Amino acid sequence: MKFKAIKPVGMLVTAATAMSLVSCGSKQQQQMQMPAPQIATITVGYGTSDVESGYPATLKGKTDIDIRPQVTGFITKVCVDEGQQVHKGQVLFQLDPVQFQAAVESAEAQVRLAETSLATAQLTADNKRKLFDKNIISEYEWQLAANSLVQAKSQLSAAKAQLVSAKKNLAYTVVTAPSNGVIGSIPNREGSLASPSSAQPLTTVSDNSQIYAYFSLNEKDILKLAQNGAKSLNSSVSQMPEVSLRLANGEIYPEKGKVATVSGVIDNTTGAATVRALFENKSGMLRSGSTGMVLIPQSTDSVLLIPQKATFEMQDRKFVYVVNDSNIVSTQPITVSPVTDGKNFVVLSGLQPGQRIAVEGIGTKVRDGITIVPTDPSAAQQPAAQPQK
Repeated sequence: MKFKAIKPVGMLVTAATAMSLVSCGSKQQQQMQMPAPQIATITVGYGTSDVESGYPATLKGKTDIDIRPQVTGFITKVCVDEGQQVHKGQVLFQLDPVQFQAAVESAEAQVRLAETSLATAQLTADNKRKLFDKNIISEYEWQLAANSLVQAKSQLSAAKAQLVSAKKNLAYTVVTAPSNGVIGSIPNREGSLASPSSAQPLTTVSDNSQIYAYFSLNEKDILKLAQNGAKSLNSSVSQMPEVSLRLANGEIYPEKGKVATVSGVIDNTTGAATVRALFENKSGMLRSGSTGMVLIPQSTDSVLLIPQKATFEMQDRKFVYVVNDSNIVSTQPITVSPVTDGKNFVVLSGLQPGQRIAVEGIGTKVRDGITIVPTDPSAAQQPAAQPQK
């Protein structure tokens, strides 16, 4: 018979224990070999927040005048072009004057006829008066002559009024600019029928020397502006700082503007009041009908400011990495103001002055529970020294 050799149990246990110790030792060695990452940190403190609140705005010229004809006629000449700068009194359109010129000539003939009738009535009345004074004719005959004279004078006045009206209608065939401005679109050209009852104007003259930017403030903004009634709205508006205008292409308009008026009625459908800001437009760059964004600066003292790059978002909540006295990182939820300057957040809750937070490596090097070596952010931004050749 053959017997198999049986290894002692104690030997197996000893081997397993030795392997475990070797494994733990290697892990500890790896952890000891990995240095703590150097992460820039800052100490949270109070500061001044200078932010800008943006409000969508519609731009309109100082005056936007619809040009409509005052008489009906065919357009014979368009004297301007779209986008052209015009001055007050400049000819814009000419309408066919033939029928209106004929009306003037007819009215002039009626005036001459009335003048002749008046002269005849005057001679008759004077003659009848002499005969009546000599008791040759009755008072009745003299009164008839006097009434004819009054009627002739009235007919002359009516003829002259008709002539004035005819001349005015003839003048209306030349359509002029009521003010300085820029010509808008011209939908009707030569040969088109122009009428005062037409729904579409001939064109629009916009005085763009100054531009009004119309935007809206909600009820909360109005109450905040008036300090809940502690100040009058007019005085609050007059003390508002100058505002900026962001154009449709994202650029900032070089001229500053001033909030001029706030409507006294809040729209029930929108819950907002219309506000008007005035911008100078000497270069004519701004055009009526354009859009933009009015930026109102807001300065707040003694607020907690942190860089936006120091935060990360998870499930619609913002977090920062707080560093304790042992340089161990922990995750901390915070609440920030929705109004920002694009670089910093105003912390409303979650942090206290004097706490340290990580400002680099967010989402890459920094994790909850690790130990770091804090560094100065300004030193991290300095360029590395070039090696000497």
